[in-house]
Amino acid sequence: MPDNGRVLEMTREEFEELVAEALDRIPPELTRLMDNVAVFVEDEPPADDPELLGLYEGTPLTDRGEWYAGVLPDRITIFRGPTLRLCASREEVVAEAEVTVVHEIAHHFGIDDARLHALGYG
Repeated sequence: MPDNGRVLEMTREEFEELVAEALDRIPPELTRLMDNVAVFVEDEPPADDPELLGLYEGTPLTDRGEWYAGVLPDRITIFRGPTLRLCASREEVVAEAEVTVVHEIAHHFGIDDARLHALGYG
């Protein structure tokens, strides 16, 4: 939390733009491989995990088989509230949003939390 005890203010639209910019920075060779995935911004995570910054829900590419057809898109959700409470400046929000987007996209590619932490995307 910021040192002054205040939560950084940023509108949902501003935060959504930061998430979109983070997605735009993903190399095209990776985004071309992404399949059947949608990215959303929500204000708050589930009540049982109030500090969660992002969430991947779906079937990773590495687990899809012949049966994978006609399913709803995987869902990546980035949570605005906990990100703003964690960061002290707009620059920190930009950096954290990018790390969170990369982290959740990595889950889409089948990379687990342990490997992400080792790569610095904890």
